[in-house]
Amino acid sequence: MVLSREEVRKAMAKLVGAENLVTEEEALQHASIDRYRKYEDISGIFTQPIPAAIVKARNTDDIVNVLQFCNANGVNCIPRTGNSALESMLESVKPNHIVLDGSGLDKVVEIDEYNMQVTCQAGVVLEDIENQLRAKGLTTGHSPQSKPLAQMGGLVATRSTGQFSTLYGGIEDMIVGLEAVFPNGEVTRIKNVPRRAAGPDIRHVVVGNEGALCYITEVTVKIFKYQPENHRFYGYTLDDMEVGFEILREVMVAGYKPSIARLYDVADAAGHFSHFQKDKCVLIFMAEGPAGITAATGAGIEEIVAKYGQCEQVESQFISDWFDNLNWFPEQVAEEREEIVATKNMGFTTEIAANWGQINAIYESACARVKAEVPDVTWVGGHSSHSYMNGTNLYFVYYYDLNCEPTEEIHKYHNPINKIIVEESLKHGGTMVHHHGVGKARAPWIKDEYGSSFYILKTLKQAFDPNNVMNAGNIIPLEFLD
Repeated sequence: MVLSREEVRKAMAKLVGAENLVTEEEALQHASIDRYRKYEDISGIFTQPIPAAIVKARNTDDIVNVLQFCNANGVNCIPRTGNSALESMLESVKPNHIVLDGSGLDKVVEIDEYNMQVTCQAGVVLEDIENQLRAKGLTTGHSPQSKPLAQMGGLVATRSTGQFSTLYGGIEDMIVGLEAVFPNGEVTRIKNVPRRAAGPDIRHVVVGNEGALCYITEVTVKIFKYQPENHRFYGYTLDDMEVGFEILREVMVAGYKPSIARLYDVADAAGHFSHFQKDKCVLIFMAEGPAGITAATGAGIEEIVAKYGQCEQVESQFISDWFDNLNWFPEQVAEEREEIVATKNMGFTTEIAANWGQINAIYESACARVKAEVPDVTWVGGHSSHSYMNGTNLYFVYYYDLNCEPTEEIHKYHNPINKIIVEESLKHGGTMVHHHGVGKARAPWIKDEYGSSFYILKTLKQAFDPNNVMNAGNIIPLEFLD
């Protein structure tokens, strides 16, 4: 029996107090989606199930009680902290669901400078803790573009990565321990140790679960020395992406660890570097850390790039200025919305990753298909921003004119482009998602992504959330659990 909206609200008010319940219709409408449907949102049209309530958790006990109720009564629960999701993660496939908001769990539990780790509740904003750490000469090393908006629990839940990942790694490399609540109310704490070999690394059951297995309430991550006085910036223009990928590969294989290693194609570079780009691709590096390491890293990069005659170095100040304006604050989000309304043109990104041998083929084939198969595309391009010893990511960026009703935009433009990029990545042996998460937007391809290892993922979901009340349909579509 499905509970009515009123029954769900009454139960939630009893559990957390009516003052911690949001039931205003406008707030509920906006809570029914994330930025994947931003044109519908801007247009004030909401086509997805509207939550019965937004439940403001005050502590872990609230989350335990709410999840136990949802589990016992079949109420779909959408975990949320910073509300910066991009891949339909915050949509519900079931009616009368709740959004369980943990942004009120916003305490910094401990900054442990001796053991070089910081413990935060799930609702701590990354920008806030980063500012506290930098005042002490420290950093998390984690800096996604959403840093002013994103909160620690959501960053771990989505397996986030940041703009300095080539040096510091993704959130999965930074996480030390955590606390999480499972739908049966079980509170689990994974202790803070540098490494252990006591069976599988169970942190990774929780990291990246996207709210589909449990609710993260507290995280501990590594911290690092912050030495901005040693930052070095390098920028180059070049003729083609294939050469750029090869330079990135050589830098990584040589063992250098720049904090930033980025390659922009002509179309994407024009939006960031028009003052020097001159219709060419742009290659960027940043070195940070102790002075000796940054000097050696910079010298190594310059030596590798010098082998390619088409590369022309640009003033480092250009790159430093770009670096100072990387992140999106609420003001940038608001400006984007105004621009979409004014221009009737909208952009999105889809990020994938692959080994060095496949990445250029994915780039070329996906861009060609988008141009050929999707109407009203004004441009499609991309950049690589996270590199590894064996490969790199690719951020496809695309814009299109909105020649449709708001409810048609997803089906006419966004989904078809997303589908092409996912298909080309999988066809060439890459992964369909690098760091935004699967959500519900890319869930239809999850079996293709996992292959025979889908058995492991499906078994985790069935074991920890047998009643499918944790963000149902996220990562794994309902029909794949039959």
